[in-house]
Amino acid sequence: MKSSNLGYPRIGKDREWKKALEAFWAGKLDETTFLAQMEQIRKQHLVKQQKKGIDWIPVNDFTFYDHMLDMAVMFGLIPKRFAYAGGPVPLATYFAMARGSKDAVASEMTKWFNTNYHYIVPEFGERAPVLTENRPLQAYLEARDQLGIVGKPVIVGPYTFVKLSKGYAKDEFERVVDQIVPLYVDVLRELELHGVEWVQIDEPAFVLDLTGQDKALIRRVYEQFSQALPHLKLMVQTYFEAVDWYEELIELPVHGLGLDFVHGKTANLANLTTHGFPQDKVLGAGVIDGRNIWRSALEEKWELVKTLCTVVAPERVWVQPSSSLLHVPVTVEDETDLPEEVRVALAFADEKLAEVRLLVQGFQYGKYVISKEIAQNEKDLQRLAQSPARNRQEVQEARKALASTAAKRAVPFHERREIQQATWKLPLLPTTTIGSFPQTTEVRQARQQFKKGNWTVEQYDAFIQEQIREWIAIQEQIGLDVLVHGEFERTDMVEYFGEKLDGFVFTKNGWVQSYGSRCVKPPVIYGDVQFVSPMTVKESVYAKSLTDKPVKGMLTGPATILNWSFVRDDVSRQEVCEQIALALRKEVEALEAAGIRMIQVDEPALREGLPLKQADRAAYLDWAVKSFRVATSTVEPGTQIHTHMCYCEFHDFIDAISELDADVISIETSRSHGELVSVFETCTYDKGIGLGVYDIHSPRVPAVAEIEEMVSRGVQVLPPGQFWINPDCGLKTRGREETIASLKNMVAATHAVRNRLAQKA
Repeated sequence: MKSSNLGYPRIGKDREWKKALEAFWAGKLDETTFLAQMEQIRKQHLVKQQKKGIDWIPVNDFTFYDHMLDMAVMFGLIPKRFAYAGGPVPLATYFAMARGSKDAVASEMTKWFNTNYHYIVPEFGERAPVLTENRPLQAYLEARDQLGIVGKPVIVGPYTFVKLSKGYAKDEFERVVDQIVPLYVDVLRELELHGVEWVQIDEPAFVLDLTGQDKALIRRVYEQFSQALPHLKLMVQTYFEAVDWYEELIELPVHGLGLDFVHGKTANLANLTTHGFPQDKVLGAGVIDGRNIWRSALEEKWELVKTLCTVVAPERVWVQPSSSLLHVPVTVEDETDLPEEVRVALAFADEKLAEVRLLVQGFQYGKYVISKEIAQNEKDLQRLAQSPARNRQEVQEARKALASTAAKRAVPFHERREIQQATWKLPLLPTTTIGSFPQTTEVRQARQQFKKGNWTVEQYDAFIQEQIREWIAIQEQIGLDVLVHGEFERTDMVEYFGEKLDGFVFTKNGWVQSYGSRCVKPPVIYGDVQFVSPMTVKESVYAKSLTDKPVKGMLTGPATILNWSFVRDDVSRQEVCEQIALALRKEVEALEAAGIRMIQVDEPALREGLPLKQADRAAYLDWAVKSFRVATSTVEPGTQIHTHMCYCEFHDFIDAISELDADVISIETSRSHGELVSVFETCTYDKGIGLGVYDIHSPRVPAVAEIEEMVSRGVQVLPPGQFWINPDCGLKTRGREETIASLKNMVAATHAVRNRLAQKA
């Protein structure tokens, strides 16, 4: 039996990867120094895995930004707007695709399946793909020749790569796959020639709902690989769910298949035990959860692997995480401030690899060699289960009572709309923002001074009020119609609320990559979630006192708090989400009672939690949508509920979005170049829509004409009275001057469209 890993966190124990990236972008590192630092980080990760006893260590899982972007660049898929002239792609072009440049809009970014990781969407169509360089080979040779590590190159498979790309018509999918396969063959042949034994080909899209045509295409692709590469062993790796077409999958002409026995355990295990497993293949057994941060119940995992070994001989089993460890923090070793019952129950990437190795040792040498670890593991997990935080009867009873309520607004939308229009008297195409304003160094330092106890509550509150006062004035000067307080008191849109609710704990160094250098430190939901006291009322009321214009209260919705946290795994996600919703309802009611009558409850991660299988989606949407309504449905008809979503394939669940019954929903349309607007050409939607008209993830300032074109596209498909105009997300990561300039252009573009519509009236 062997141990294997599918991918290691890029960011480093102290986020040294992030720091090097941002120093390079800021001009504080030259390219040579930057590359040297990245090489050092990459090698440290490989050596660490070697020392942990991992037999098959992944190489080429490291990236300067995103692994899908790396694939696009390797295959020369550089959109013409980036003025690429051929050959190896310069770093400047690589980062321009990710972040945009003065002259070119960044490539679209969206979620990696149902995780909180964002990938850059490759664009086909403008250029024929061509191999620019063999990145997996470079990674393999570096590990082998400089570290003595014979690694397992990792590459995103052709079906998944094309399925997650854009720039081709739906009926061209097979043609595009066929077009890219010869380049894969070239990459893999070079690996074979340099002595590579195993290549991990990631095909997570294999767990989606596939057609017979899809399966035939996959079979044809892997037959081509088999014929062209007779000596190279391919491990086709699936994850995040079970494979529905197991009997056909195991017949693929490859040497190994990786299956997820955590998130797809029930179906994958049933298929394995019912249909068997080929004797000429290796099973990559993903038994350790690669997406959550709780220690495995080792006795259960032992029994699971034992069951697998009744079907597959142990020497043909690789014990591994269920997915890349990209989705979890690096190590628990610095988490000394957590409650002891929580700390001993946590496992980050390093600890998960230790679990992998422990199981393998048990099967290699006998269970008795790990018996002490199993006994301690059971004791630690039982300690957490008995924690008072997991046994709050009041919370559990309130959640159960939700089963008998529909949680709906008392007045339907078309009546509320008239009441709200009479109340607010807003102009056509009202302008606003999503909520946050730049979190400057000064703001972050003030927060640290307060957290460290160097500032009193009075000092910190005075500083926050100063920031609010300044940005209320700026918003008025820009000419925005609906204002926000700026969220200067918030480190993160989920962490902030978790800090003020019972049932959460926070790590010191539990960072994970969200996109590019953007790292987040998800809260840990370990107990029953309970409201303690108002969380946002003070800042919102202060902002409202400074202006005659409407000010939105800003909250994060229950599904987003759920999906952007590490969630306890002893109860259902539905139960946790409904507990959060009940706590947020009390905050919504507190805002309304304080005179805040526009309340934005953001759900950018609602789509993120959508199950990968079509058959499972209705049940998720039912409880996720109901949770939103639980939080928002008790307000008066004149109180306007807003929400925000980003990077969503809205056509997937437009009916569910409508069922949220929010008065206004803001959406992203910038990186998709307005494509989301086309959804409303074929779908009926009667509520307010905030068009996200420029990309806040890029430092570029959009031109007035660019925004005007986006707004004009919107008002062609739905009545102008439905639209609001806003950036596509919050502005906390942007600089002050670029933010002001961009918002001024947004307002100018909106006025231009308003004037044109007035002339036509």
